[in-house]
Amino acid sequence: MTDFWLISVPLDKTSLTSVEKLKRTIVKTNLASSCCKFSIPDLKVGVLDSLLSVSDDLSKLDTLAEVIKKTCQCMKEVLESSDKVLENALANGDLMNFMIKFQWDKAKYPTSLTLSSLAEIINKEVSQVEAELKSRSAAYNSVKASLQNLEHKLLNDVVRKEDLVVSEYLTTLLVVVAGSYSQWERSYESLSKFVVPRSSKLYENGEGGVFSVTLFKRAVCEFKAKAQERFFVRDYSFDLEEQKQREIMQLSFHKKEQYGIFVRWLKVNFSEVFVAWIHLKALRVFVESVLYGLPVNYQALLLQTDRKHSKKLKEELASLFVHLDPTASITDVSCDIPGLCQQEYFSYICFHISTNVLDIS
Repeated sequence: MTDFWLISVPLDKTSLTSVEKLKRTIVKTNLASSCCKFSIPDLKVGVLDSLLSVSDDLSKLDTLAEVIKKTCQCMKEVLESSDKVLENALANGDLMNFMIKFQWDKAKYPTSLTLSSLAEIINKEVSQVEAELKSRSAAYNSVKASLQNLEHKLLNDVVRKEDLVVSEYLTTLLVVVAGSYSQWERSYESLSKFVVPRSSKLYENGEGGVFSVTLFKRAVCEFKAKAQERFFVRDYSFDLEEQKQREIMQLSFHKKEQYGIFVRWLKVNFSEVFVAWIHLKALRVFVESVLYGLPVNYQALLLQTDRKHSKKLKEELASLFVHLDPTASITDVSCDIPGLCQQEYFSYICFHISTNVLDIS
């Protein structure tokens, strides 16, 4: 599983030397597959109290990773394929390429606004997507469930018109047997003395065993009353089945139409939320870097790595930047949100961007 670490270090001479050493170490040891600058524009700093408040707000807002995960899960259910999710979960193209070549969207998130205003824009945008995802998903699943329910009940595919006896005195009923077929075969003739002997025939569908039975019309009520104690008598007519067929055709067309609309919406809004999430990460790096010390003078780096190298990479970073605080120790701040974790290092700043948000297996 690929992870991205977004770190920030001051632009002092020793730290810049450590950054160059980090790049050389990465090449030699493969602790990370890439290390590149992460471009963050100059944003409005504000006063210390507002920075602390924004820092807290951004930390809470980072839960929008869950919206990304929900969107991916919904995409998987609609597309009925995990592989197709990876093909459609894009953000202005490939996700990794987007992060490596990240550029702040000044049109969407104007740098002239305050940090709290930028956070509010992201919050509002993601909240709208989450609410609409819930309503669109419910509407699509309702159509899908209605279609499956009708298809499940349709018997025209297993029962033919010529199999049913309908005359002036006789009729054929259909009975669903969910349990033992032998129980039905032993007992159906005793449910009424007007049942035609050995008239039952088995048809199997998704509900289980569907048996036909022929009897005199005047005994239908008596037969149904006794049969309902152990079995389920299905109301059936070819006119009703033809009506169901028409409803199925209409629902199938409606589902196909909604499928295309919903998939397009999921693709567009996955991209919107993912882009917002990375801008949020950039905001957090900026705010924490400013809180680390003024004047604003830092360098943000994006490291691409994987889980098996995490421990060694942490140790290497701690060693390289120990000069920033010789007494520093590493503290892992645990997080219950899948795909989202933050590590706080007393000597430098690091945020973890995990592709776990795409893990919909």
